[in-house]
Amino acid sequence: MRNFVSERVRRVPPSGIRRFFDIAATMPEVISLGIGEPDFVTPPHIVEAGARSLQRGETHYTSNSGTIELREAVARHLERLYGVSYDPEQEILITVGVSEGLYLAMTAFVDPGDEVIVPQPSFVAYTAEVVLAGGTAVPIVTRVEDRFQVTPEQVRKAITPRTKAILLGYPNNPTGAVMSRENLQAVCEVAQQRDLLVISDEIYDRLVYGVEHVCVPTLPGMRERTVLLGGFSKDYAMTGWRIGYIAAPAELLAPLRKVHQYTIMSAPTTAQAAALAALTDGDACVQEMVEEYDRRRRLIVDGLNSIGLACFEPQGAFYAFPSITLSGMTDEEFTALLLEEEQVAVVPGSAFGAGGEGYVRCSYATAYEKIEEALERMARFVQRHG
Repeated sequence: MRNFVSERVRRVPPSGIRRFFDIAATMPEVISLGIGEPDFVTPPHIVEAGARSLQRGETHYTSNSGTIELREAVARHLERLYGVSYDPEQEILITVGVSEGLYLAMTAFVDPGDEVIVPQPSFVAYTAEVVLAGGTAVPIVTRVEDRFQVTPEQVRKAITPRTKAILLGYPNNPTGAVMSRENLQAVCEVAQQRDLLVISDEIYDRLVYGVEHVCVPTLPGMRERTVLLGGFSKDYAMTGWRIGYIAAPAELLAPLRKVHQYTIMSAPTTAQAAALAALTDGDACVQEMVEEYDRRRRLIVDGLNSIGLACFEPQGAFYAFPSITLSGMTDEEFTALLLEEEQVAVVPGSAFGAGGEGYVRCSYATAYEKIEEALERMARFVQRHG
């Protein structure tokens, strides 16, 4: 029987994260620092808004673009936070999470042979989506010496005549890095000079600690060439609702909407009602979660450094990315043995692409007390193997 699987799919390896989650799920005493989702439940008023929508019988499709009420709320939200304006009729599309937004962007803009620059370590789906669209992902290795920020010099060196876009993900998963305004402006100037599209995944935009998050389309000359991906999963603890948005100039949004129409029809109606409540009255909940994440962040970073796993200070998202070189193991070996011996689940840095080797990702989106216990177990492990 001939192989019916496409070459594109064969080229994409299975997720390096899922394998460890599957093993950890069979271990009753495991403490997971691996899952990249909030441990908070969705705030009650947001849940109630979704429930009321169902009770009103709102169980049908919405407009392909999403309800106009939610699109207007997204527009107000972006204007209020960042001072960037979008027309809710023509420049905002409601999606099934940022994951769909990423898929739409790659499908709509990438032709076979096109190159997309992807700073790494990065979210595992970035390279995969470029490949699945028929393009070539060109990795740039960010370094701890640069605080895991991509530099304009790196971007210039990576550009070829086939480069079409840069895919940015800051605040970053897995490193927790945040781009400084100066550095991001310099990278965007390169994009303008070489006429490149910028796809900016800003799903963690509200989860920053003592620093500014710079929204890419607010920078001079960038609104017209930026596809902004945003959502509700991280900021509002709404991962299971599967709801996000794209904001882009009308001429860029139109092809995204076309793919969305044929692929999805519309984002979940109930989730749209909940997302509207999140934007209307969710700031206090976001602030409470940020304060708790910050408390956990300081605990885990100090704890990792104290046991010899050097960890730069993450300034965004909810991940720490310590080096495990003192163990003498690869990140895959370290992760597997830590899970086996101490039942602590972390993710090998190599799962996030080039530059992740020798690191592990530790999510602090779990209870403070569990992080304390995980650190004690990791300290025992390091003492045995350090």
